Amino acid sequence: VRNAPLLEGVVKEITQVSQETVKTWTRERQLAYWINAYNIFTLKAIVNNYPIQGTWFSLSPRNSIKQIHGVWDKLTWNAGGRNVTLDQIEHEILRPLFNEPRIHFAINCASVSCPPLRCEPYQGDHLEQQLSLAARDYLASNLGLQVNGSTLRVSSLFDWYGHDFIPHFSHLIEANRSEKELAILGVIVKYGPETAETVARRSDTRIRFLRYNWRLNDTAS
Repeated sequence: VRNAPLLEGVVKEITQVSQETVKTWTRERQLAYWINAYNIFTLKAIVNNYPIQGTWFSLSPRNSIKQIHGVWDKLTWNAGGRNVTLDQIEHEILRPLFNEPRIHFAINCASVSCPPLRCEPYQGDHLEQQLSLAARDYLASNLGLQVNGSTLRVSSLFDWYGHDFIPHFSHLIEANRSEKELAILGVIVKYGPETAETVARRSDTRIRFLRYNWRLNDTAS
């Protein structure tokens, strides 16, 4: 909140980019732009409604982005020369157009269980390294992955979006499992800590999903 004016400046920069300009960029720069837009707009929604406390009748955590009415599907933002919601950025642009499942380690929903918001913006020239680092960092945290004997407890993001990882990662594991499970294990083999990678290659490994903590990831949480 203290840096609200700076945030306003970043939002303005994003909104000034036209659709024609975006089309002239490389795939990597476009992808970086939309990841940054999603994260900045999420942050702006939080700042605009802070502090978020909900009511006694709230079903989800009262200190949660979910308390902002329509935050994902009603609030609109201008980016790339058009008005879009956060859901549209994620489900109509990022996921279908770029076929890059590591976006799930890059976009942030301002919740405790989300992959952390990085201190630097994503950049087209460094996107491959940044997405790989985001994946490694999340899987190195207890919020993204926990190893318990032969059980791998992974973020619910893999439950919700596991199929996005199939084309890129399911081939890394040979086992009699569903494609979704193969993809999850493949991601862990590629980006997880060494101990988790070892478990992921075992034939008796079980996959369980961690409960998602939707509490706001502010310093007061």
